[in-house]
Amino acid sequence: MQSLQLTTGMEAPHFELPDCDMQTFSLASLQGKKNAVLYFYPKDDTPGCTLEANEFSALEEEFDKLDSIVIGVSRDDCLSHASFRDKYGLSVLLLSDPDARVCKRYGVMYEKEVDGQKKLSIKRSTFVIDRQGMLRHAMYGVQAHGHALEILNLTKELK
Repeated sequence: MQSLQLTTGMEAPHFELPDCDMQTFSLASLQGKKNAVLYFYPKDDTPGCTLEANEFSALEEEFDKLDSIVIGVSRDDCLSHASFRDKYGLSVLLLSDPDARVCKRYGVMYEKEVDGQKKLSIKRSTFVIDRQGMLRHAMYGVQAHGHALEILNLTKELK
């Protein structure tokens, strides 16, 4: 299953998803106000995903200074997100996409084989979206370690 890949200069697909507290977040609510760093990750409370979420959270003040919000999306449910957030004191906004509707729109789903069974998984990916809702960076298959700092530097280029 090879899904579409988004590219720089495209309009970011709009979506609404529930957060840890089951409040609906809409990407459109940021338009004209904030940049968004939208990152997709495979699973709450796993080593790489925890590292990535902690690194993004540690840079929260820096992203704030750039009028940017960091949003993490996985297929975990809201309760899983809430315990993940609380366990590590995460400041990133975590959104739940259990049916992978938004994951598919952003082209981050892929099929992998686990114990002879094919299953859908999320390819760790990050999108930097400017205040106008345009994709400024689309990165697929990123490494967790050091990624938040790399994205912060790219976000500094947004005017």
